[in-house]
Amino acid sequence: MIKTEIALEKNKTEELSDIEILQCAKELLAGNGMLTKSEAETFVTSDQNRKIASDGSTRRFWRLCKNDSPFCIVAAPAGRGRDELAESGSAWKIGNHLRENGVPVPELYGWDKSTGVLLFEDLGDIRLHDIVAREKSMQIQPQTTVVEHYHSALKHLAAMQCRGGVDFDESWCWDGARYDSRLMIEKESEYFLRAFWQGLLAHEVVDGVLDELKEIARLAGEAPVNFFLHRDFQSRNIMIKEGAVRFIDFQGGRFGPLGYDLASLLIDPYTSLPRWLQDNLVAVYLKAIGNYVAIEEAEFNKQFKLLAFQRNMQIVGAFSFLFKVRKKTFFIDFIKPSLISLSNRLEDPLFKDYPIIRTMVNRGLKELASA
Repeated sequence: MIKTEIALEKNKTEELSDIEILQCAKELLAGNGMLTKSEAETFVTSDQNRKIASDGSTRRFWRLCKNDSPFCIVAAPAGRGRDELAESGSAWKIGNHLRENGVPVPELYGWDKSTGVLLFEDLGDIRLHDIVAREKSMQIQPQTTVVEHYHSALKHLAAMQCRGGVDFDESWCWDGARYDSRLMIEKESEYFLRAFWQGLLAHEVVDGVLDELKEIARLAGEAPVNFFLHRDFQSRNIMIKEGAVRFIDFQGGRFGPLGYDLASLLIDPYTSLPRWLQDNLVAVYLKAIGNYVAIEEAEFNKQFKLLAFQRNMQIVGAFSFLFKVRKKTFFIDFIKPSLISLSNRLEDPLFKDYPIIRTMVNRGLKELASA
């Protein structure tokens, strides 16, 4: 497939309407040869084109069909601000880099840099989360199909982290090029405090907690960051197409440590994997990453715990924000399991010197349960 990158001349002071976005998609499809010009003329008005919802993203999505069959996905920013257009550009550039390095991401068909409209392969509607939820609803222990998908995801994750880090250009990143202690504080620890503790529970920040959080971030920041980091590697961003795992929502990618994406997948509140399965999957991952880089297991496990704490703080903050501010009620059900995971994490001896954040998390859990 010929990938197409264009820059249409549009009025940059106005937001694009849905029909303008689909018109842009039409031009991209004709430009890359997926449709003839005559087909493209009538394609946009087809009643087969359907707008689809996203999870926490503000981006807009459409599924385009041809002859009643899925054809491709159109993604467009909510607006035309600098960050929104930059995020779209990151999806295009990082996605092409990953695909060229054998990572199972969707094929990208075209991008219009002036509007941020992006076309990519339709991977269907089945997420890893859906398969886990189906087995849970049938009261089946996670095994067989679920475990096989997790094993496959972890093997591809190890390859993505190492191959994706080679020749990765930091200029592709729209929201910071590296995952470091500063980011942990601003976008994870303080996100927890702003969105959950102050926003959802309406409490004042407890004296001394920022000192604890900064020290944890400092320790977590000691992990090497010369690998590709997806930063939202969880079960709703892993699609299953024709029995194989495929990764989406990689536009926040940057350089980072190995343990963060692993933690994102294993402590994922959408699935709440049992501890025995998490432990088994860590062993699977260590074997997979060992094919690319030498790992000192004890040091990796320490880094993993610290990075899992950071990810857990980010999750609680994000879900609180999406529920409280954006009014997305879907996320309220996952705040409690996220807090339980965070509370359990803080019982590890590694966190014994941080009583303030441990007390706050346990208090928040009790208040949320009684609300």
